[in-house]
Amino acid sequence: MSEIQLDHIAIATHRLTDAPPFVVGVLGGIPFFGMDAGAFRFGQWEFEGAGRLEVLEPRGDNGFLHRFLATRGPGIHHVTFKVPSLRETCDRAEALGYTIVSYNDANLYWKEAFLHPKDALGIVVQLAQASGKGPTRGKWRTAPPGPANPPPPVRLVGLRTRARTEARAHRQWSTLLQGAAGREGDTLVYRWPASPLAIAVEIDPAADEGPVQIDVASVRSLPPLDTADPALGAVFALQRAR
Repeated sequence: MSEIQLDHIAIATHRLTDAPPFVVGVLGGIPFFGMDAGAFRFGQWEFEGAGRLEVLEPRGDNGFLHRFLATRGPGIHHVTFKVPSLRETCDRAEALGYTIVSYNDANLYWKEAFLHPKDALGIVVQLAQASGKGPTRGKWRTAPPGPANPPPPVRLVGLRTRARTEARAHRQWSTLLQGAAGREGDTLVYRWPASPLAIAVEIDPAADEGPVQIDVASVRSLPPLDTADPALGAVFALQRAR
């Protein structure tokens, strides 16, 4: 059984305060954890089943989020996987042909490295080795205010992406990140036992690789979700729970 865990999905936006109208008011997200990390600020919201969505806001005058937003605008930025050994995972990634970016093991409690989207099917993949208790639910004291009387949270099903071949999808999500592969019709689905989130991959040899949408499931009715929320730049789509 894989010890790797798909921890959360992250979105980049211009202002963190723009997230609550949709994340809380429509999806019912519950503030989980957030902090200022120097070049950026982030916040996480939790949903039914413990799936979490992170929203990133740039700080200062320049940095990776400034470049991302200038090039692509708001949208899905990365997925984070917690791994038992950062060094071992990076060694396996390099053996598979990936280039490791921004390897940093100086922090005893949070060691991290990244796969560049040019290597990683069009999305940034964060690899993190965490120790200690980690974030405490409900301790985000500076969470931006959300709408009054928010609805019950939906369930985050996972991230839907696109790859040119099944082999490319399997190399990343299964061989490297040890997800259990399954199939729903023409779509590949990768799951991790310790995570409520899944990665669904549509195979299209002619399309650009990268994230397509964030799938959610809900027992309550939702407004139409077929277009990207302007502030978040990400499409959310109603799916049956995987």
